[in-house]
Amino acid sequence: MSKTLETSRTEKPTLYKLAAEVNHLRERAEDLQDLHDLKQAIQRNGDKPLIPLAKVKKELNID
Repeated sequence: MSKTLETSRTEKPTLYKLAAEVNHLRERAEDLQDLHDLKQAIQRNGDKPLIPLAKVKKELNID
């Protein structure tokens, strides 16, 4: 069980606490999906050469 609901087992969880727990779990699930997508992209592009940072900055007109 997560720390949010684990801290006070004697109290009934409030709607606010449950909503916070759901939001926390949703963010965690999104982070895991992002990590999965990143790993797939690394595998897909593993053999391709990298683009130098200076070239990217120039193309995006950054600094």
